[in-house]
This record gives sequence, C-alpha cells and structure tokens, in this order.
Amino acid sequence: MAMDVVDYEIKGAEMQFVEVELDPGEAAIGEAGSMMFMEAGVQMDTVFGDGSQQQGGGLFGKLLGAGKRLITGESLFTTIYTNQAGSKKRVAFAAPYPGKILPMDLKQLGGTLICQKDAFLCAARGVSLGIAIQQKLGVGFFGGEGFIMQKLDGDGLAFVHAGGTVVRRELKAGETLLIDTGCVVAYTPGVDFEIQYVGKIKTALFGGEGLFLAKVTGPGPVWLQSLPFSRLASRIFAAAPQRGGSREEGSVLGGFGAGGLLGGVLGGDDE
Repeated sequence: MAMDVVDYEIKGAEMQFVEVELDPGEAAIGEAGSMMFMEAGVQMDTVFGDGSQQQGGGLFGKLLGAGKRLITGESLFTTIYTNQAGSKKRVAFAAPYPGKILPMDLKQLGGTLICQKDAFLCAARGVSLGIAIQQKLGVGFFGGEGFIMQKLDGDGLAFVHAGGTVVRRELKAGETLLIDTGCVVAYTPGVDFEIQYVGKIKTALFGGEGLFLAKVTGPGPVWLQSLPFSRLASRIFAAAPQRGGSREEGSVLGGFGAGGLLGGVLGGDDE
C-alpha cells in the first residue's frame, strides 16, 4: 500500500506538539493518548495492531502486529485519524514530556528506522511498526532500554519524541561512539549496536553511571537525547515524599502551616 504524504508543522519549544495536515482521504496513525486535538471532519478509529494495513494473513497477521507492539510495551491498539471531509483538516499530537519532536522521512533514511520503544509518537498511514530485538546475548541481559526497540518501516513520514536536547551524529564507517543506553533515541540499520562493559566496578558504584554503555559503530546517523525519560522519572521519584505524602512532610515553613504540625496538633493528631 502506498504511504500517505502529509504536511506537518511542529510548534512549541520545551513541550512541543506536531500538527499534521491531512488531505481528503488521507490518514495518520498515533499512539494511544498522544492526540491533542483534531478538526471536525477527522474520524478517529481504533484498530488492532499497528494500523499499517500491511499485515497479511488476516487475523493471524493482525495478532502478529499486535503482539509486536505488546512486546515493546505499547498498547495492543493503534488509533487511525482519517480525513473524511472534502477539504484539508488537521490533527495534532503532543509530546508526553519535555523534549523535541523529530520528523523522520523514512524514504530518505533507507526505509527503516530503529528507535527506543517509547519514542514513536505518530506517522503517516502506511508506516509499519515492528520490533528490533538485539541479537547479542549481553544486550538482552544488560542493555536495559536498548534491548527491545521499535522498528519503523515504510517510505513515509514518522515522528519520534526525545527528551531534553537532541543531537544527530553522522558516524563514518568504523567510527565508534559510547553512549548511555537511555540516551540513544534512534539509528538506521547500518549502525552496529552493542553493549560494552565499563570495566571498572568502582566507576559504576561511585561514579553514578551504569556498568554498561551502548557502543554504536558507523556508518550511519544516530540520534541522541540529553534527558531519557527513565532518568527524569528516577529524579522525580527521588525528590518525591516517600511516606505516602503525609501532611507532616514538606518544607520547614509548611510544617507549621494549617496543614502541618500546628494543624496536626489542633486537629487532634497526637501520634
């Protein structure tokens, strides 16, 4: 099936969203919960699998496509947004956390892009969402985010989201880069991806880094993010109250407020 060719506009700075313009009959696919708004005339339909309409074998093909999405941690279902009106309509998809939305022209990238399993945001109808499981055993045990990744196939536009600041590095043949496993956003199949042991236990224990790094070797482009979601989540968890958010917690001043220590005494809390 031919890919839909869509126009788009990315808006915002830290919290971006992308507006996709659909001609009559064109459609876009998006992850569940990523839609921000859509204009009247756009019909939303939830389908089983990745919505690429390239899955052969009837029910078996759909089950296979849905199973691939389940393995990567995504929903079994994908939402398709189709323009049923007689004029151009727009649908917008929002980034889930601060970062950048990257437009990826799969045709220019050779037809395939491998990205982190939570990076995919939306795409033109016809892009197939699959999985890329790293072949080397060490990656499976120690790769963390880099073990099971998403594979986007097709010749249309796909949009992926990355956290913080994003940089694209063009690796020459044989050129190697060592990266934190969570900071790898995407790369093309020509790039060799493996996990390398840091080598020093004390570096991992006292240096604040992991025992393993991603080793990528060219040729091909690699996209890196400065703020992986796992790192952001761990910092938020570390800063959050760990006792269920009781009213005795908070700042020193807050402890003497109406909901703090004084409030607890007046309210009869004598524990």
